[in-house]
Amino acid sequence: MAETKTTNSGFSPEERAAMKQRAQELKASTLREEGENALVEAVKKLEGLDRQLAEKVVELVQAAAPQLNPKTYYGFPAWAQDGKVVLFFKPASKFKTRYAKIEFDDAAAIDDGTMFACSYGLIEVTDADAKAITALIKKSVR
Repeated sequence: MAETKTTNSGFSPEERAAMKQRAQELKASTLREEGENALVEAVKKLEGLDRQLAEKVVELVQAAAPQLNPKTYYGFPAWAQDGKVVLFFKPASKFKTRYAKIEFDDAAAIDDGTMFACSYGLIEVTDADAKAITALIKKSVR
């Protein structure tokens, strides 16, 4: 059996690496929980149609890309990957616009040729819309 050297702290380099990794896992878990709480609170603050649409978008993102990290982005419900926002929900009430939007940020992999849509207006989410949104969410994840 190979002998493992220990450091002054009494832990081997392998043990220290394992502890460091576990600390990172705990931090990531805490950050995800904080992000989830912030997202839930952002949706709760919405009213009427904005809230209904946001709840539907949350449901679709959770089902299509559970690996994305929930958070808020300028107070909007958002989802990130590797620390970069992939998509977010912009309620109509925020800027007193006619409709809410789902917007895909630069980290989203939705490029399709030299010109493509990265913002979609919502006034309702039909079954066909949900299917299209789900496809976009899945495509956006690298």
